[in-house]
Amino acid sequence: MDNSAAPLFSAQTDIGNAMLRARAAQADTLGKTQPKNIQAIEKSAKEFEGMFLAEMLSHMFSGIEVDPEFGGGHGEEMFRSMMVQEYGKQIAQGPGIGIAAKVKEVMIAAQERATDR
Repeated sequence: MDNSAAPLFSAQTDIGNAMLRARAAQADTLGKTQPKNIQAIEKSAKEFEGMFLAEMLSHMFSGIEVDPEFGGGHGEEMFRSMMVQEYGKQIAQGPGIGIAAKVKEVMIAAQERATDR
């Protein structure tokens, strides 16, 4: 059985998504609707998770020595940081680690509090 396609931390993501669905159902029962800019909120939450993951991954890659024959220099430093940023984005675009779901929930709650005033 090939587990290479199995999502990382899918239980956290499933729990986060279930919480968001329950919150949406609760808002519908109270006569509220989902925010009009839900796509922008989702995009921002994913971008935040990608930046967070890139920062964590950058510390992991900082201890890796460069290949003396084919690597090194300022070019590798620049491209390595770009590679790490892309790793973070790609992990976040998949199921991620659950940060985006929580950020999305907090952003929606903040928007609801602002409209309730």
